[in-house]
Amino acid sequence: MNLAEALDPLRAAAFQAWRATVAAIPGGRIEAFGRNGDRIDAILVINLDRQPKRWRRVARELQRFTTADGDNLMSIVRRVAAIDARDGRAVAATADVDPVYKIGDQLFVQPDERLAHSFPAEEPVRMSRQEVAVARSHIETWKAVATGPDSIVLILEDDAWFKPAARDSIDEIWREAHSRSATSGNPDIMFLSYEDAGGTATREDEHGGLFRPVRGLWHLSGYVLTRAGAAKLLRSMPVKGPVDLWMNYQFAQLNALAMTSPAIAQRLDGKSDNSYSVLPYLARAGVVDGGYSIKRAGVIGTERVLGWTRRGDHESLAMALSMLGLRVRAFDSTEEPLSPAALVRELRLFDALVDPPLLPPALSYAMAAKDTRFILESSAVGPVTTLRTGVVPSRIAEVDATSSSDSAWQSLCDVLMLSTPVEAFPLGAPQSFRLFRRSELSSLVTNGHVPRSAVQMDNSPWVLPTSARWRPTKPVAPPSDGDDAVIAASTMTSASESFPSVTETFPGNLALFSPDRLSFSDEGVRVILDKGSGNGRRLVSGAFASSRSFTHGWFRAEIRAAAGPGLITGFFLHRGSPRQEIDIELVGTDPTRMLTNVFFNPGGEGTAMEYGYRGAPHWVDLGFDATQDFHEYAIGWTADRIVWLVDGRPVHERPSWQPTPIPHLAMRLHANLWAPRSVELAGRIDMHALPASAMFRNVVVTTAMTESRWIDEGQELTEQCSEAADNL
Repeated sequence: MNLAEALDPLRAAAFQAWRATVAAIPGGRIEAFGRNGDRIDAILVINLDRQPKRWRRVARELQRFTTADGDNLMSIVRRVAAIDARDGRAVAATADVDPVYKIGDQLFVQPDERLAHSFPAEEPVRMSRQEVAVARSHIETWKAVATGPDSIVLILEDDAWFKPAARDSIDEIWREAHSRSATSGNPDIMFLSYEDAGGTATREDEHGGLFRPVRGLWHLSGYVLTRAGAAKLLRSMPVKGPVDLWMNYQFAQLNALAMTSPAIAQRLDGKSDNSYSVLPYLARAGVVDGGYSIKRAGVIGTERVLGWTRRGDHESLAMALSMLGLRVRAFDSTEEPLSPAALVRELRLFDALVDPPLLPPALSYAMAAKDTRFILESSAVGPVTTLRTGVVPSRIAEVDATSSSDSAWQSLCDVLMLSTPVEAFPLGAPQSFRLFRRSELSSLVTNGHVPRSAVQMDNSPWVLPTSARWRPTKPVAPPSDGDDAVIAASTMTSASESFPSVTETFPGNLALFSPDRLSFSDEGVRVILDKGSGNGRRLVSGAFASSRSFTHGWFRAEIRAAAGPGLITGFFLHRGSPRQEIDIELVGTDPTRMLTNVFFNPGGEGTAMEYGYRGAPHWVDLGFDATQDFHEYAIGWTADRIVWLVDGRPVHERPSWQPTPIPHLAMRLHANLWAPRSVELAGRIDMHALPASAMFRNVVVTTAMTESRWIDEGQELTEQCSEAADNL
């Protein structure tokens, strides 16, 4: 799993130019390869069918060298078709791979005090689709080695390249391996490429350019495997967790060796399009930055993207650019055209502008800027003719979103110099949702709020940068007035089919949720957090969630929050794949304030975008102690804004891009009492003060926000909720 820093564009470009030059220079004879004697007699290259460029590139790399017999190295190369993460059947449940591993497995390979302190070793982690596909690709290669005609095989991933001294160093360690075999037998596996796990790798018997790895090696970019070694690996299956992680557990049973200085490395002019399952945990523990992984998907070699669409019912291009890791602003046809100065200001905050109205001088400025790329949808409405005649074709991508996902992604990613994502090209949100529009709010609120600098936000393409100087603003009245339709309601005085209990947890929670921690009475439902154990947690608490998901609406409940350090009473909307969330959190150490938060990730249903662990939090002063009595808390969610209400009074508002886009996909409504691992957020829990409890009652979901229901509802809520629950 490559957790290296994001590539510097100049460094990547320099590497690409250097390798293009080197490709024409013969690399010489490598005596370790050949058909005769104890040599490496075959090379298997793992390559995706939809990545022919990578195959051609690695082939050029290999054909520079010859074997001990004088044959071109490509004469012993065979391509192995990689398993594609886009193929749901290929990454479905299989006896070869167990997709659930534990935080302790990550810590075995790369110990880290921050991760160990943040999560129990038994914390389960589920592999991403890409990780399953990579594991299965290597497994299929092992099967080919175990049953094939070759006794010693070099296995390469298609982003491998040979370092300048590779010829001599490979021959040297091959001779050393033969001398070692006289006393310890032939090695089953030998790593010619790896990354030391943060400098923590454990090595034994190191001399002559080789060592015996005990643990601490990442990557399977280049390794020599014997037929006997392949058989041992296959007998040890299933692979549990990412395959390079799992391989560390096999060192004890394999006769394994690794080069002291790797001869093969991963190329620097490309990126992995893998999604790493452990990244959210590393981010929550502070090991990596929250925007870390998606920044690797950012634009390489360009800083500005301007795109024009056909202005259809769905906004595909804006969503696709956002999924690639760009901060995207979309425009309406009614907005004022941008001058060159205004265009520059927009491009300081956003990586890509979709359908921007440009004055002629602004368009000329953009066309003259060589680091600007232009994206045109089929039948686009915009300066299409001017761009096609005035800009070199290498700076323009013609995208047909109605064609196959591969071709649409390919034309877009080629001009941006990116690998195509695993996910299908998106349909995009309905145009009426106005996703990625930027709204402006009036007067700033400065009294009674914690400065933004005191609340750390995500560093991701879906939160405005600090240079935007975002501040919360006074909430305004909702845009319409009319009747709302109640679609889910419960007094929560007894178990509810609309809001059943849940059994689950999440990484940052010290407690496991269990149905027996909900106690119903005429007062409502009491959610109890107490000492207990389960799934590696030392606490047990209660939670409930809506049985269905909702897209937009008004979500409210009467809540009496739990008091005490280390406790958070939560009422929020949430979904995964992609992760989106709208939060109300009442912190037990400071119950006179409410924490609001929004998490946004782009994509359609099933898109594996889960980045961000801080979101865009903001504190709101309540003017009372939320632990002393019931108060009504509400979230109003429309296509272009979110409003938070307390006792019918709007207290906070977020329109689009203030400072995130508005979540656009259906979410479930949740309520719980939980104990965060973050002492900074809620303090350290007092185990002697347990059990603790929070109360919820009169939970209502309606279809729309309307002005008539914002004020003076307290007396009517219980009666309305009871009547609605009876009718439902």
